Amino acid sequence: MGMSVTISAAVAEDTEQILKLQYLAFQREAELYGNYRIQPLTQTLDSLKAELESDTVLVARLGDEVVGTVRGSIDEDGTGKIAKLCVHPRMQGHGLGARLLRAVEEALAGRGETTRFRLHTGHKSESNLRLYRKAGYVQVGGRTASDGVRLVILEKEAAEAADFAVSA
Repeated sequence: MGMSVTISAAVAEDTEQILKLQYLAFQREAELYGNYRIQPLTQTLDSLKAELESDTVLVARLGDEVVGTVRGSIDEDGTGKIAKLCVHPRMQGHGLGARLLRAVEEALAGRGETTRFRLHTGHKSESNLRLYRKAGYVQVGGRTASDGVRLVILEKEAAEAADFAVSA
């Protein structure tokens, strides 16, 4: 019998595994854009530790191994910002990214003041765009990141996330 993947809040001891996973998982994005200066690859351990203290950071575990992660925070306007969703390459294509996305939406919505969710991905990242659109996100804009990558900004209303979670 195989182990199942569980999703829970990250703890301080997860920091190094999260950073290593992020570095591994975002290699494909870096290759796609020919840019290895993207923020997930240049993030420091100290800045990740700070995110762990201030943001909602979830991890997917297979036994003791962190095989997925996502971050979320709520800004002053009630927008739940979702970032750095990543899944270990060997675990991709099995719905874990969608599970992490739903879990962070639920965690942020549970804080009460969340009115919408916003996230971004690179304009060439078709599998990411497909995941987000399937989860109800729509493009609301775009911008160029400091590393030069063109980003697509997507949003959905928090009420839609609750409806999605109930029907999923």
